[in-house]
Amino acid sequence: MVRFCAHNGLLSSVYFTLFSRQFYREHKAVLQGRLQYAKRKVTPGNSSAALRRNIHRLEKGLIMRPRKPVFAEAYIGETVKAYNAALNQGQLCQQELKWATDVLSEYFAVVQDNNVIAVARSQFTASSHVAPSEPTAKAAVPYAHHTLPENPVSYQQLLTLFQRRRSVRWYQQKPVETELLQQAIQAAALAPTACNRQPYQFYLVNNAEKAADIASCAMGTVGFAENIPCLIVVVGDLSAYEAERDRHVIYIDAALASMQLMLALESLGLQSCPINWPDVEEREQAMAQKLRLDYWQRPVMLLATGYAMPEGGVPYSQKKPVELLIKDLS
Repeated sequence: MVRFCAHNGLLSSVYFTLFSRQFYREHKAVLQGRLQYAKRKVTPGNSSAALRRNIHRLEKGLIMRPRKPVFAEAYIGETVKAYNAALNQGQLCQQELKWATDVLSEYFAVVQDNNVIAVARSQFTASSHVAPSEPTAKAAVPYAHHTLPENPVSYQQLLTLFQRRRSVRWYQQKPVETELLQQAIQAAALAPTACNRQPYQFYLVNNAEKAADIASCAMGTVGFAENIPCLIVVVGDLSAYEAERDRHVIYIDAALASMQLMLALESLGLQSCPINWPDVEEREQAMAQKLRLDYWQRPVMLLATGYAMPEGGVPYSQKKPVELLIKDLS
């Protein structure tokens, strides 16, 4: 049946409709996410994916070389509407609100008016006075690359950090300081993410008994789950997207942030081990119940962390040489 259906798109869809339910959860989660995205455009809560996306699009227009005198006509009305919705609800994260206010202010200061932009400008001007004002704070707007801090890390130092970052499965039975976890997540939040939406959260389980229970939901943890002092579950949020085409971005963005998180943990004296999360329905259900996840939230991976047992073994894990990884098309 696989051989028969694999070479035709329609037959492949028939196969996964009639003979396999492997994509059932993804189908429903993507549609649930789309519905939630539409609801949050009106009642965004403490963060608005629609606003974050469009503000980042404005930033990219502002840094264009040469910058167009008129840009963002297609979405500036939607952006101001999302901004006003966030202001009216009054729950938006203050840093996010300041960023949106500053970028919109910069945009309207440089763009030339036409009928569409003039209407958006008047709507923004009428509402922006409600946003908190911090005249002494640095504006959260695009800046020149030369203003970034100097890089204090050499390639060799970075390579050493990469070599130290190994998947550690044996930990000392000592508590992990919450402050260190917060510092590491602060560093992870600087990872690149599509349109700055950051469609993920880190669920902290800083309790050995609970960590072992949740880690047992994953495959491949038999024999060492009970040794994990602290567990981080990286959870993607499909409600950050209005279209099916972006359904895999939660995995890309969460993986980028997770790698940065593991390196940050290592720099703070903590070790870690990423734990694969397979798409198995009963395990998805178990995890959703334990973490009280909404249907549009998907576990991406688990991260064990703690202080490595000095005599604990670490797999050699030979890595592919450069010549096997590079396809030079120049």
